[in-house]
Amino acid sequence: MAATELQHTLAKSDGLTGTALHTGEKVTLRLLPAPVDHGIKFKRKDLADEPTIDANIANLKTVERATTIGEGAVRVHTVEHVLSALSAMGIDNAVVEMDANEPPIGDGSAAPYVEVIKKAGTFAQEASRRFFDVRDPIHIESKNGSLVVLLPDPKFRISCTQAGPDNRFTQFYSAEITPSVFEREIAPARTFVYYEEVQPLMDKNLIKGGSLENAIVVRGEAVLSKEPLRFADEFARHKVLDIIGDLALIGTRIRGHIIAVRPGHGVNAELARAIVKEHAKIAALSVPRSFPPGEGGLDIAQVMEILPHRFPFLMVDRILGFEGETKCTGMKTVTINEPYFAGHFPGHPVMPGVLQVEAMAQVASILLMKLAKSASRIGYFMSADEVKFRKPVFPGDTLFIHAELIKARSNRLAKAHCSCVVNDAVVSEGDLMFTFLDK
Repeated sequence: MAATELQHTLAKSDGLTGTALHTGEKVTLRLLPAPVDHGIKFKRKDLADEPTIDANIANLKTVERATTIGEGAVRVHTVEHVLSALSAMGIDNAVVEMDANEPPIGDGSAAPYVEVIKKAGTFAQEASRRFFDVRDPIHIESKNGSLVVLLPDPKFRISCTQAGPDNRFTQFYSAEITPSVFEREIAPARTFVYYEEVQPLMDKNLIKGGSLENAIVVRGEAVLSKEPLRFADEFARHKVLDIIGDLALIGTRIRGHIIAVRPGHGVNAELARAIVKEHAKIAALSVPRSFPPGEGGLDIAQVMEILPHRFPFLMVDRILGFEGETKCTGMKTVTINEPYFAGHFPGHPVMPGVLQVEAMAQVASILLMKLAKSASRIGYFMSADEVKFRKPVFPGDTLFIHAELIKARSNRLAKAHCSCVVNDAVVSEGDLMFTFLDK
């Protein structure tokens, strides 16, 4: 495996102090190393118990003028510049420690964060990176005229056309995203705002820390800034910077070509959600179909020790294995002897969709109980969202059931994306929410 395919973290800690753009507060930010498969997490040092927030799309809260993530009542605002620098400079695992709810804006670019990363150094870890290889085009279009298309490409490329109101300052920039290109050509591009948007932002109590030292203001055909434009196409380059930062929330590297027209945080977030959904489908199809050796899975006796369900409502024959703390694969062999076939489409037996959902729920329950290291609780359904039934399941089919934890709150609430697969095709899927109570 090439060194570039390994996960990387920081070699040591480093940081900077500055002013937050929207709150105007002074803030100190430090980047710390983190272990394999940790991802990027933000830590609020200024709050009791120093809560952390995973930088993933499930935790995205708002996208108005900046990207805000949160868990529970805890928020971190304007994360896109630091995420852009970490992602583009090749950092997969890190803790972003702050003593306020927003990182320093610096000069409005990602260059200050690149400097911190370079001072800290990078360190290759003994685990491979995760990639999303684009197979089919993904297309997102918003009502305000934003458009993004993701196409297959062996590299990670972004081509961006940016145009302001009345098509003022229309610019185009395209590049393969590598650490050296990002540091030299993208990171220095500063954030910008159109003059007519400044007062509405101030009315919303935003940009308290904004000034011509950390943002470019466009007024008519004039550019107001403490220094001249760093690039003739600086606005398009900054939009590319934001795209990289917002897509860092998917938690995997991308091999594909993004073509963006008038992008913004909202359409970037929609693309990130679409990528995560597509990646989950592909991952479900690529799981090995052999039984794992050793203690990778659970046989039916072990399953019955964990789940309270019994015939005819036990929908899992065995657990094939776990992947880390967040993924689990189970299986069920569907036979003509299933009791529901006697009344469900006699003469054309089809497994009821509701029982496929039940199978997903049972596998997800086992995953969550393993995570909690306790089988003394029972998972109860709260909701099932985005449920889709794509193909019928017949007697003789082997159902592979995948569950991936996408959200957890304390030890009582959890959300999992689940799917059922037959012959390498997804037959059903959905997002299931659970609450757990003691038996």
